[in-house]
Amino acid sequence: MSVNPNEKPEEGGEKPETPETPAKPETPVVPGTPAKPVTPEKPATPEKPATPEKPVAPAVEGGESAPAASAAAPGEGAAAGAPSGRRRLADALWPPRVTRAQLVVALLLACLGFGLAIQVSSTSEGSALRGARQEDLVRILDELDDRTQRLEDEKARLEKQRSELESSSDQAEEARRQTQEKERQLGILAGTVAAEGPGITLTVTDPVGAVESDMLLDAIQELRAAGAEAIQVDGVRVVANSYFTGGGEDMRIDGTPVTAPYVFKVIGKPEDLEPALNIPGGVVQTLEKEQATATVERSAKIVVDALRPAKRPDYARSSSP
Repeated sequence: MSVNPNEKPEEGGEKPETPETPAKPETPVVPGTPAKPVTPEKPATPEKPATPEKPVAPAVEGGESAPAASAAAPGEGAAAGAPSGRRRLADALWPPRVTRAQLVVALLLACLGFGLAIQVSSTSEGSALRGARQEDLVRILDELDDRTQRLEDEKARLEKQRSELESSSDQAEEARRQTQEKERQLGILAGTVAAEGPGITLTVTDPVGAVESDMLLDAIQELRAAGAEAIQVDGVRVVANSYFTGGGEDMRIDGTPVTAPYVFKVIGKPEDLEPALNIPGGVVQTLEKEQATATVERSAKIVVDALRPAKRPDYARSSSP
């Protein structure tokens, strides 16, 4: 029976046998030719397992790569990139979150700082003796002690007078004597009575005419603060209501012209008067800056004999009977 090659074999039927391929004829071996060695086959190289791809990290500011994001939870997609540290800091600082307690504390600190600033400013500006030397400070303290002692002596003298008036048998005579003594003292202060005693002589030369009236007035104030009891300048008695005008060649005291050199005759304690003029930044240094010269001489006896006329008051009258 002939078999049609185009027909498919029925299922379960036997497949036709494939004709055998004729074998290739063997190459004849030529005598004297060495046989080629048979090359052993190389063992097959095992395939490497595929390396899983790494997730690409998102780029951040500054050119640095952010750390790899953690694996997403099962059933969720990959999480977005985490915010940078600068962004988190900015979010924490702005907008500011201020409580009432913080506002109260800030207000108290501001008030405290303002008070400290005012205190430091007033202390630095009001310290006139900041740059003085230790010797000058000691001398100034001694002057203050001497002034305190003078006030204590005056108090003791007045208390003694009161005791004498209370214990004297002839109170009228004692009162008259004390009144005369008080009149002499007031006459010295008013310039109507001549005075003498220990003190100093201050001579101010002005070769360039740079000394002004306010400089001489400062000298008078320093001398009074140091305990001067009577002052005379170039024949003019200086009292509480004296005034200085002009300057240079037109210097006047109470309207009376005076010329350089200006000679001050001062009655008081020389140990207090001379240092008061020589303190740092005082009268002597101020005059020297103006190319003037100030010399101070102590004396055991200074005579102040320039007098001022006693004026009778026009309206004031004594209230005692």
